Amino acid sequence: MKIAILGGTGSFGRPLATRLKDAGYDVLVGSRDAARGREAGAELGVGGGANEDVVREADLVVLAVKAEGALDTARELAGAIGSTPVLSVASHIRFTKEGVLPDPDAASLAERVQAVLAGPVVAGLHSVAAATLGDEEPPDEDALVCGDDAGAKALVLEVAAKICGRAVDAGPLASARALEGLTAVIVNVNKRYKAHAGIRVTGLA
Repeated sequence: MKIAILGGTGSFGRPLATRLKDAGYDVLVGSRDAARGREAGAELGVGGGANEDVVREADLVVLAVKAEGALDTARELAGAIGSTPVLSVASHIRFTKEGVLPDPDAASLAERVQAVLAGPVVAGLHSVAAATLGDEEPPDEDALVCGDDAGAKALVLEVAAKICGRAVDAGPLASARALEGLTAVIVNVNKRYKAHAGIRVTGLA
């Protein structure tokens, strides 16, 4: 399977690319600048290039750009992405003196991305920290995944299970509102305890 990572040169995209490569996937990292994408790919031992080019080759696109640029990136690349499934991993969170707060918008970022793309959007990996992905061993935690398209969600669950301890189906795409909000909770916990905590769901067979 060929996986394109938009934002593949960033703090989350780079360790994700390495983890996916180690899991046996054919990985392409994208950038607005084709040369930067190729350079990052060479550093990571994967393919690379301009965003528009890498998504045209992919079986799965990971939208790993910063949250504030995710929706614009989706709009710009909607034609190139076409019907290819997209995994949205970003969360809009706000840093305040009281702590990290979730996005006040009623719709999740993933739902807003779905509104501008023709293909299915799946949300996931929000509770997995970039630093944890970059560890030598796979994160011993759950990757929560939600989406409305059964085929696309099954694809993402398969991928997530290979890079985390376990992948958990968290329901329809509307559940992304909770998953994205959970990012703020985890960041607050990690700031308070100076950790890289994740999520583990108990009671599953």
